[in-house]
Amino acid sequence: MADALRLYDYWRSSSAYRVRIALNLKGLAFESVPVHLVRDGGEQNRPAYRALNPLGLVPALQHGERVIVQSVAICEYLEEVFASRPLLPQDPVGRARVRGLVQSICSEVQPLNNLSVMNYLKGEMGLDDGQYMAWYAQWIARGFRAIETWLQSPAAGRFCHGDEPTLADCFLVPQVYNAERFDCDLAPYPRIREIAERCRALPPFAASAPERQSGAP
Repeated sequence: MADALRLYDYWRSSSAYRVRIALNLKGLAFESVPVHLVRDGGEQNRPAYRALNPLGLVPALQHGERVIVQSVAICEYLEEVFASRPLLPQDPVGRARVRGLVQSICSEVQPLNNLSVMNYLKGEMGLDDGQYMAWYAQWIARGFRAIETWLQSPAAGRFCHGDEPTLADCFLVPQVYNAERFDCDLAPYPRIREIAERCRALPPFAASAPERQSGAP
């Protein structure tokens, strides 16, 4: 019997959301293990979870005895180990373009707006809600302006790259969810909105949505 896949997950985590989409697009069965990042001081801080991921972040993917952390590494692992439904283009230029979109989201946008940053800015730095929202919107706008430009390329078809979802779409949709959650103005980004809407209409994306996960209110 093949080793089971177990995803340590938090329903609202955009990083975990990306991995859920990738798993569902590839048609892989997995067990979701909720790790609540807020309740009781954060379940990610418990010794049992820290033994899996010393950084105390989600997601973590357990595949048999192996544990893989960080959403990009997890998605690349799934791509290399499971041949079903490739999420990277076959050509080197296409793969590089998709990876560039992925890295632009996961390195230049999302880390500046995640829970630990928010807690530090509000707690240690004393920002009020309005100041924090200005911080949040600044990085969303900076990243989305660039992504909107890249999505004007002929390489972008019905999705971020070509006419089938790739890893770029797995990363874009959760970032759009975050932007909507914090009432960021998405009017300047029609291609982002169009592609996100098209993705969300697909069953693998719909099944991955935060509100459909265990632990969601």
